[in-house]
Amino acid sequence: MATLENQVRAGVESGARVLTGGKRGRGPGFFFEPTVLAGISSDNPFSREELFGPVAMLFRARDLDEAIAIANSTPFGLGASIWTQDEAEQQRGTRELQAGQVFVNGIVASQPALPFGGIKELGYGRELGTFGLREFVNAKSVWIAG
Repeated sequence: MATLENQVRAGVESGARVLTGGKRGRGPGFFFEPTVLAGISSDNPFSREELFGPVAMLFRARDLDEAIAIANSTPFGLGASIWTQDEAEQQRGTRELQAGQVFVNGIVASQPALPFGGIKELGYGRELGTFGLREFVNAKSVWIAG
């Protein structure tokens, strides 16, 4: 498995720019500087990687159509957020973004009352909320002919 440092390096080699960070932290342990990457084209394989760590990737979109297309091009679909005051854009984003949960004007967060889980390569089913409770129930079907 590639280290975060190697993943960021591969992204830079594929055309991304480091705006800040991009290196291991100083001292003992496995620390990585908070990192922001920009200039990642949609055809760059790095744009479809799942990074674990303090790395944000910035993508430029001409309009809402392209922004949704970029967001949906990833094989992952855990959570998404859309930031807009336009009600039509809010509704379109919540309808069209391919993610297990979509937050409007807020960051994706896990809350006990809300079902939590992803789609695509990030899972099937939900935890938390009523849907999550049903994941732990053994339903029994009984059918009596006659």
